[in-house]
Amino acid sequence: MDKTKKIKVLIVDDSAVVRQVLSDMMANQPDIEVTGTAADPIFAVSRMKADWPDVITLDVEMPRMDGITFLKKIMQGRPTPVVICSSLTEQGAETTMEALSAGAVAIFTKPQSGVKGFLQDSKQELLSAIREAARSNVAVLRRTKNSPQPVSPALAQTDTQATAMSKTTEKVVAIGTSTGGTIALEQILTELSPGCPGLVIVQHMPEKFTAAFASRLNQICSIDVKEAQDGDKVRPGLALIAPGGKHMSLVRSGAFFQVSVKAGPAVNRHCPSVDVLFRSVAKSAGKNAVGFILTGMGDDGARGLLEMREAGAMTYAQDEASSVVFGMPKEAIKRDAAAVVLSLEQVAAVISSYSFKSQRNEA
Repeated sequence: MDKTKKIKVLIVDDSAVVRQVLSDMMANQPDIEVTGTAADPIFAVSRMKADWPDVITLDVEMPRMDGITFLKKIMQGRPTPVVICSSLTEQGAETTMEALSAGAVAIFTKPQSGVKGFLQDSKQELLSAIREAARSNVAVLRRTKNSPQPVSPALAQTDTQATAMSKTTEKVVAIGTSTGGTIALEQILTELSPGCPGLVIVQHMPEKFTAAFASRLNQICSIDVKEAQDGDKVRPGLALIAPGGKHMSLVRSGAFFQVSVKAGPAVNRHCPSVDVLFRSVAKSAGKNAVGFILTGMGDDGARGLLEMREAGAMTYAQDEASSVVFGMPKEAIKRDAAAVVLSLEQVAAVISSYSFKSQRNEA
């Protein structure tokens, strides 16, 4: 996006209070302009025809047309960054997961009561979400899902020591992602079979939403997917997703690995943090680990991925062409933390190549 132009924002919410508060908080921003507000998607469509926005803030539960149906129409016709403004409830979390799967790039949560004060207190967080959304490449979400690509020798097991270890010990796969990551993870995990290595995953997401996200993935994947709990064992065919609001670390327990899930201060402005996970993986698993840093804004995970590589792990970063936001992979590549850069379509096949059965067949 042209840095000299203001980010044009359309606010779609059935609450007049929310529309007014959001408009007021963006009113004096030098780089943001509210070009319109709408009480529901039907009104929004007419406004968008006259002046198409750069970013849309969208509630999911509205009259006449729900936010998810509206979002799908946008993504099918003219992909536009959408920030979901949703109530922080269990039911709302499940609905918001549908919205993320449909192409929304970010979640901004609001309480069911005291909304005005909450939004005013969360001004900087929301403005950051809008600016981040404006820089995202949502056009990649419209592309037809490609068939899994074969794994070349250049993509997997290019480290001699890592290859030797993989023939005798099961691998642990660590993944870190943020903006655009929900769709990326859905694509990857739905392509994996139960024989794949155990996975530990950090997806930047608020509290409560990670449980709904994991539950949804568990329903559509062949592997098991769950929100991690303290002490969960890492095993083949299981993906553990760090809960929102808590850090997840990998620890060794005898001959096995398990996760530690603890509350703690934000790291790189995030909790859970990718760096916290990756650094623990470097320390506990070393050469027996494989790391992937995927689409996302900022630099969380870049340092941790470098520590993993220095500890002997095989490391990968998603390429710019397939990333919604190239920030996190770009920082990792800049630091020489990624041994290989690959497309999203290649990730599942690479992960599968590290399965214990696959390695024994190659031995």
